Amino acid sequence: MHNTQVTSKQVAARAGVSQSAVSRVFTPGASASRQTREKVLRAAAELGYRPNRVARAMITGRSRIIGIVVAYFDNQFYPDAIQRLSVALQEQNYHALVFMATPTIGDIEDVMKEVIDYQVDGIILASVSMSSQLAQRCADHGIPVVLFNREQEADRLCSVVTDNYRGGQVAAQHLLGCGYRRIGYVAGFEGASTQRQREAGFLNALDEAGTALVAREVGGFEYALSRTAALEMFAGPDRPEAAFVANDHMAFAVMDALRYKLGLSIPGDVGIVGFDDVSIAAWPAYDLTSYRQPINRMVERTVSSMMARIENNDIPPERIVIDGELIVRGTTRAVAET
Repeated sequence: MHNTQVTSKQVAARAGVSQSAVSRVFTPGASASRQTREKVLRAAAELGYRPNRVARAMITGRSRIIGIVVAYFDNQFYPDAIQRLSVALQEQNYHALVFMATPTIGDIEDVMKEVIDYQVDGIILASVSMSSQLAQRCADHGIPVVLFNREQEADRLCSVVTDNYRGGQVAAQHLLGCGYRRIGYVAGFEGASTQRQREAGFLNALDEAGTALVAREVGGFEYALSRTAALEMFAGPDRPEAAFVANDHMAFAVMDALRYKLGLSIPGDVGIVGFDDVSIAAWPAYDLTSYRQPINRMVERTVSSMMARIENNDIPPERIVIDGELIVRGTTRAVAET
């Protein structure tokens, strides 16, 4: 029997149970005895029945779909995060629907309208922000929004981030502790809260140590731009001794340019610190010193916050900041003895 022709009523008749029992078996979180569940699932398999999730969503008002909007998929941090978010949502009987966007507000507006049209139960924004008008539209629709690895001024949105400011401070303190004094910075996308906070913490720690930044270039969280930034920063004789790069994806580009275009050694000629600690950072080819984002804890807090807001959309927004840690590897020299 073709599965589009099979109804829950036919499954109920085959299993010898009520139609409501079939509905409970295929509704996440609903109660059904083990015996009833086995009978229904056996009958459904024999008939080729698949529940109509769209129809159920219209009846219950729940699609059990969470929209995830993400940019920068070439940065390994985000594919890893999306995978973990998807698995964590599945454990809560929800499914992830991923939408691609660019960091600009105009593009986000168009993508978010599409996400809302899918009748999602919630939205996770990873690496992107949204306008206050669009945030209000989501609120009007009763759709909770959680920002992952981003913050913004709108106090109606919940956000989950690593302590980016502190990470920038730690990066500066480590470079200074290694004896570097001529230090540069490669910035990410200037409109991103993560970029601004990391740079602010970095500059604060340098200032407290009586050290000024000697060079700054913008990599925009993109590989090609970061490679160009590295060539601009390190090509001259007065190049910095070290640099903090606002994420690992850019740091890999900087390292490639230093080694294979300028012929410089790391950390012999230049010390490098990144941010994120993606898995490639530990590969022998890079062995990158990096400030680790606690991705498992970030995902856990994001999903738990989303679930709470789906159940009660009146919960006040919260700003969740999680401590990271510096992972020291081979791109910085040994800490100077005091």
